[in-house]
Amino acid sequence: MSPNRIALALGTLSLVLIAGALYFQYVLGYPPCEMCWWQRYPHFAAILVGIGGGLLVRDAQAARIVALLTILCVALSGAIAVYHAGVEWHWWKGPSACTGGPYNGPLDLNKKVVLCDIAAWRFLGISLAGYNAIASLGAAALGFIAWLRK
Repeated sequence: MSPNRIALALGTLSLVLIAGALYFQYVLGYPPCEMCWWQRYPHFAAILVGIGGGLLVRDAQAARIVALLTILCVALSGAIAVYHAGVEWHWWKGPSACTGGPYNGPLDLNKKVVLCDIAAWRFLGISLAGYNAIASLGAAALGFIAWLRK
C-alpha cells in the first residue's frame, strides 16, 4: 500500500470516529468529558494530515513522513483512550478535574462537569473510550505494518 493511501485510510478512519463521537454527542445526547476531548484532538490532526497530505503530497519521501505522522496521531488517540478506559474501570486515577476525587479548580456553578471515571455508554461491556482504543491502536498497527513494507 502506498504511503498516500495509508495516510488517506487513517485520516478517513479518524473522520469516521469523530463523526461517530459527534453522533453520540449531538444526536444521542452523551456530552463528552475532558478525556473524551483529549482523544479527539489527535484525530483532528490525523484528519488534517492524513487526508490533506494524502491528497496533496506527491514526493515519495514526504508521503512516507505524512503517513507516519498520521499513524502516530491515530496511535496517540488510541493510547489516550486506553488511559481513559482504565480510569473508567478504576484501574488507575484520572485527572481530578473530571473524576470523583477532590477538585481544587475554579468554581463555576453554571458549568455541568461530565465525569471521566463513569462510562456514559457501554456495549458488550466496552465503553466508547474502549472502542476508540481498539479501533485506533488496531488501525495504527496495521498502518505501521503497511508503512514498513514500502
